[in-house]
Amino acid sequence: MTELVRLTGIVDTALDPAAAEAAVSGPAYGAVVVFTGKVRDHDGGQAVSALEYSAHPQAERFLHKICDEVATAAGLPVAAVHRIGSLGIGDPAIVVAVAAPHRAAAFTTCAELVDRIKHEVPIWKRQLFADGLSEWVNACG
Repeated sequence: MTELVRLTGIVDTALDPAAAEAAVSGPAYGAVVVFTGKVRDHDGGQAVSALEYSAHPQAERFLHKICDEVATAAGLPVAAVHRIGSLGIGDPAIVVAVAAPHRAAAFTTCAELVDRIKHEVPIWKRQLFADGLSEWVNACG
């Protein structure tokens, strides 16, 4: 893990967006973008009552690798933490932060990091619907 990867983890406790922001902030950076993906109450026209996230035993290794690649390519500090376990509506499921001298690079790098995590880290989401049904989705939030 390079010094540009300031915070990563897959945890079963509440996420703190302020901790991710603090991890990447510094006097050289005029922009800090923090993305917080939260559990919403609907998906595909169905009412969602809760989510459950499960991770592959090596998911954290994948997360570290992706963060390292994105941080190295951009030359910017990054942080990314994903929650697993049972989450309610409005709970943060993922927090990603990127700092940069200017906003454009921070936004672009943050979006790239979120997309890569969603597509490359083996985390599965079980959506619990209000009608009692559920479905598994390979997604990160």
